[in-house]
Amino acid sequence: MAHHYSGPDFSFPHGDARVDHTDLFAFPAPQHTARSVLVIDVHPSFGINPPGPTTTEPFAPEAIYELKVDTNGDGVAEVAFRTRFSAANGAQSATVLRVEGPDAAGIGEDGHAVVSDAPVSAGHEAHVTNSGDYRFFAGWRSDPFFFDAEGVLNDFQFTGNDFFVDKYVCSMAFELPNEALGGSGPVALWHRILVPGGNGDGGWIQADRGARPSQSVFFSPGDEKAAYLAGDPATDARFVDSFVHVLEHAGGYSPEDARRVAGTLLPDVLPYDPSEPAVYPHNGRTLMDDVADYFLTLFTNGKVTDDGIGHHTDLLSEFPFVGPPHGSYGA
Repeated sequence: MAHHYSGPDFSFPHGDARVDHTDLFAFPAPQHTARSVLVIDVHPSFGINPPGPTTTEPFAPEAIYELKVDTNGDGVAEVAFRTRFSAANGAQSATVLRVEGPDAAGIGEDGHAVVSDAPVSAGHEAHVTNSGDYRFFAGWRSDPFFFDAEGVLNDFQFTGNDFFVDKYVCSMAFELPNEALGGSGPVALWHRILVPGGNGDGGWIQADRGARPSQSVFFSPGDEKAAYLAGDPATDARFVDSFVHVLEHAGGYSPEDARRVAGTLLPDVLPYDPSEPAVYPHNGRTLMDDVADYFLTLFTNGKVTDDGIGHHTDLLSEFPFVGPPHGSYGA
């Protein structure tokens, strides 16, 4: 289920839907070869444990939503984008800070503001903020992820229904120069969400993180899930054995093949070369890439290859590309 419901037993991390990372997309900007589009989705509008609608407040003002960029393949960020939101007193606004160098790898609240006071869209219309070389959007959107989740959870007895077709998420979309990612060459991307540590000392803890779809949901056993969500790509090798165990039991892989496949899934980063077309899992991810079919094929060792669900038809042809919400969220 992409990265939705990544907390224990398909709940939300820390019991808070607003800090649930769901998906990360990266692709070249159409008709702009020197620019890229990054879309980060969080906060599912509907929960399954417990079931029912989540809060209508889009983003957590106490949290830091942070996009990490590794430019040299060491699993450590050299560039980071930190997005903070105001309290939702009728409407929220966003500020995006860019930080590079050693500070990008750590936890902090500093950085150079590249977007300031951008309005968060609560309805159908997408309010886009232009700020120098950046375009930015934040707000409720139709969830672009497509998957027969009920069928997968019912031992791959597919229903023909897309669980996410009428659901919503909160999107953060960036259009930026490729150089802002630390250069024009290949990078590795991931997203994480930080929340206050709760001990009053101003510290932060990592509530969720992700890049590749479905990994924390299906590959992290209960006793390791918290460590995985709080983890970092540079130390993801410690989870290889857990991934191997799942692949052996779910897909019937041999121990050797399970370890080989696990090695392709860790570290949990999204490789992206802005000079090449985007196609998951090799380079970035578009809003129409069928990541569910790729995951099913890998997870079952080729026994199941298709859930019969196609991409959503409400995507936009222009920035921010994610479709508008409808129903009560699109009023």
